[in-house]
Amino acid sequence: MSVYVIVPAFNEAENLAVVVPAIVDELDNLNVAGHVCVVDDGSTDGTESVMRELERSHSAVISERLSRNRGKAVALQCGFDLALAADADVIVMMDADGQDDPSELPRLLSELASCQGLVTGARVTRNDRFIKRSTSRLFNGVTAALSGAPGRDFNSGFKVMTADVAADISPMLYGEMHRFITVMAHWLGYPTRELPVAHHERLHGKTKYGINRFWRGFMDLLTVKFLMSYESRPSHLFGGFGFVSLAVGALMLGYLLIQRLLGGSIGERPMLIAGVLLVVVGLQLILFGLLAELLVYTRQQSVKESRK
Repeated sequence: MSVYVIVPAFNEAENLAVVVPAIVDELDNLNVAGHVCVVDDGSTDGTESVMRELERSHSAVISERLSRNRGKAVALQCGFDLALAADADVIVMMDADGQDDPSELPRLLSELASCQGLVTGARVTRNDRFIKRSTSRLFNGVTAALSGAPGRDFNSGFKVMTADVAADISPMLYGEMHRFITVMAHWLGYPTRELPVAHHERLHGKTKYGINRFWRGFMDLLTVKFLMSYESRPSHLFGGFGFVSLAVGALMLGYLLIQRLLGGSIGERPMLIAGVLLVVVGLQLILFGLLAELLVYTRQQSVKESRK
């Protein structure tokens, strides 16, 4: 079995010097063909020189450096692509801050062998600040409610998955989408499980994520929900809102027409403007949905042609 551990890192030089050798030792204990792939996400703290030294010291360590800081999702996508190109059987995600415990790898890999999908190392007892724990708990609750995916710790950076899962998810990793890898795997039909794991305090430095990650995460959740639910049928969403808007506007205008026929004055009534606006918006939404369907159809035809 070939195992690739992907470690995205941004300004984690001190931590990598400790974390990477610990992962290598654990892979050696597992007696698998393992590699540790560190993706340097445009670090400016000497991470590059630390990785060169680690590569010289450990044959199982490889690194890839991005020219600038592009975010964790892009770094993970880069790591996934490298692992898939090397025909890895299992891909592991771990953070570079030292909070994930490499000694948990045997348990996670054993769980993955039974489910053949994705297993998340759930941080049941977290060593983080109160505000981070609180916002994460709220985020996980909303994510579970909106997505329907099972789990309590979607945002955990400690995950193991089969190569098939990684191959299907990799094209969807951009922005902040790394937070929804479990959700995407679930919606794609793969088994997803959680296993409680140990969670340690950060070794050195401070977290790279502030409170704004909370709001960005919810916006990305709506994006994922839309893509997974309406990717192949966008007119169901836009057309549905359009028909509701059109129907309400038509009822308003019909009521005003009756009032006018009965001799009433409607020229200065706000309902007239609201009714016309709702009808126009409804028609635009319906047309937008049809245009989106045309784009989906064109894409599907292009895919069929490329497979011939």
